[in-house]
Amino acid sequence: MSPNSFLLPARSTDMDPGIWSRLPEEILEYILSFLPLKTFLYLRSTCKHFTSLLFSPSFISKHSSSSPFSSFLLLSHPQCHGCFPIYDSVLSSWRNFALSSSPLIPRSAASTLVSLSNGIFCFSLPSSCSFLVCNFLAKSSRVIKFPSYPFGFDLLTLVSTPFGYKIFMICSKFSSSEVFVYDSKVHSWGKFDGFQPILTDNNHQEGVYFNGSLYFTTPEPFSTVSFNMESGKWERPNVELPGELTFVRLVSGDGKLYLVGGIGRNGISRSMKLWELEEGGNWMEVERLPELMCRKFMSICYHNYEHAYCFWHRGMICVCCYTWSEILYYKVSRRTWHWLPRCPSLPEKWSCGFRWFSFVPELYALV
Repeated sequence: MSPNSFLLPARSTDMDPGIWSRLPEEILEYILSFLPLKTFLYLRSTCKHFTSLLFSPSFISKHSSSSPFSSFLLLSHPQCHGCFPIYDSVLSSWRNFALSSSPLIPRSAASTLVSLSNGIFCFSLPSSCSFLVCNFLAKSSRVIKFPSYPFGFDLLTLVSTPFGYKIFMICSKFSSSEVFVYDSKVHSWGKFDGFQPILTDNNHQEGVYFNGSLYFTTPEPFSTVSFNMESGKWERPNVELPGELTFVRLVSGDGKLYLVGGIGRNGISRSMKLWELEEGGNWMEVERLPELMCRKFMSICYHNYEHAYCFWHRGMICVCCYTWSEILYYKVSRRTWHWLPRCPSLPEKWSCGFRWFSFVPELYALV
């Protein structure tokens, strides 16, 4: 008997369509979660059920764990006309994020990016007295009319969660400030009392979302205040800040609240430190910025600290200056400071107006 007689007959590698049709939905979703995102976006047009998976939190959680998206640092500048430079922090490379061809952005109206959270963009459209909220990955958008006319705002902060999003802002129209909050779950604005004083001379620093509240700092003598996003009430936490501060910025990430501050006298910073808020309510010093890096950052700011702002991005605390195109960041896991160099495609004549955002694409972020 020949050896070949023991071989099994060849079988087709294609699965019987009848088997696919009888698979439980949770197993089918699990299999589809291993597809690359681009492949699945092409596949969704073949079946209504596949399209609905884009809005299923259970599917998104499976897809995110098996095929995570890249995360980016996005630069907005007055001269960026429909195209934003972005830095891929996973691949360590630069690319351009073009919006000029997107049908979500009206071509006839000027738009300004004012906030970004979990893949949701918030643009101001002054000509139509409205905001435009977009998720470019899910190809969804919503126009939100200003709560009053005329309408000026400060400290606009977009907070996105798996359950929706809210837009916070302080209205500068009135002599006594008022707070407006848009809630995507009810698609309406709420009005609340303002708080004085808030550090409104720094319009580049957004509120910091932590434990259900937005946190802000006040002018000297420095302190922190918080706005509860559910109750609409202001609170002043009984937490003493470190001494000899010349400026303060708050950052939140991975369930922790951090403070970045300059140390010095008479408004001149000689060093910069990072603190973390402990469970007991005390600020614990984490790290000091190396001297040479500190000198560079302070020379960039020219001791005009209203240009400095901070934000969290995937395990990094980013410290930026409105007049400088580089990012100073602290890698929390490694406890090290670094500079992200200037984007090579930026024209040299761009000397101010640099606004950085953390851009982490999220399919489930609905608008």
